Amino acid sequence: MIIVGLVFAGLAAVLHVYIFWLESLAWDGPRARRTFGTSSDEEIAHTHALAFNQGFYNLFLALAVFAGIIVTAAGAFAVGLTLVLTGTGSMLAAALVLLLSSPDKRRAAVTQGFLPLLAVAATVIGLLV
Repeated sequence: MIIVGLVFAGLAAVLHVYIFWLESLAWDGPRARRTFGTSSDEEIAHTHALAFNQGFYNLFLALAVFAGIIVTAAGAFAVGLTLVLTGTGSMLAAALVLLLSSPDKRRAAVTQGFLPLLAVAATVIGLLV
């Protein structure tokens, strides 16, 4: 079950790298505008620094998960799974914060939190079994 958790963790990390790209590198592009509902150039300019910073948070969480997967595969299970659970747990917590603070962004919260939820659940079950 731990392998299943690592697969879901890897998918969650890939998604968060994509979110990094949208927020930090493509914020003023059509894909990010559609995804985040930003339409005016003024709104894009006003939120650029915030999105840029937030994107890097997503990247760093993904990097922690990738590092955890690699360290786990190398045989250091305690360190690796700690990194995986810290990264995916933080992704899941951020999704819950978004859901609770902005219920109108339910779809984004579920998108951002579903894979981390599966990763955390499968990894914890794998550790308990």
